Amino acid sequence: MDQNRIWAPWRLSYLLGDKSATAGPEPEAWVEGADHHCFLCRAAASYIDEAAARRVSLVVDSGRHTVALLNRFPYNNGHLLMAPRRHVGQLHELNNEEHLEIMHMLTRFTRLFSDLIKAEGFNIGLNLNRTAGAGVPGHLHWHLVPRWTGDSNFMPVTCDARVISQSLEALWEAVAEARM
Repeated sequence: MDQNRIWAPWRLSYLLGDKSATAGPEPEAWVEGADHHCFLCRAAASYIDEAAARRVSLVVDSGRHTVALLNRFPYNNGHLLMAPRRHVGQLHELNNEEHLEIMHMLTRFTRLFSDLIKAEGFNIGLNLNRTAGAGVPGHLHWHLVPRWTGDSNFMPVTCDARVISQSLEALWEAVAEARM
């Protein structure tokens, strides 16, 4: 096997558990029933400087009932998390407006990422409860993972590595600009 190197130095803070990259302002107001230790609840909260807080939390969109943010530990470039604003962990706890808004948000981002980063396909999934792989079992969230032909999906299997082709900051800026 060729000894090519894959450099992703921006991921070091994640590997070391450095929380300073995600430290942001304290919310002005939390959604009712929010878990103050939940990063999805923090992303859904209200802030005095909303634009700065969205950037720190990597929030790329929000609706009346939902919020979408870039995954800090992406499987692929453009990996999004979409969640209800409320801290709920079961599908039956969602109301009709939350269900519908999540589906509309998933639809908008599959179209946007097809155009913006030329995604050729998508994996969309929800891990319900810890047994099914939910990393945040108390707050439902869907994963939207853009895919490309030959996108190096073999890397996690063959050498326990992921290849992400764009920094989170650059992607956040591109999405923010595209949504204007």
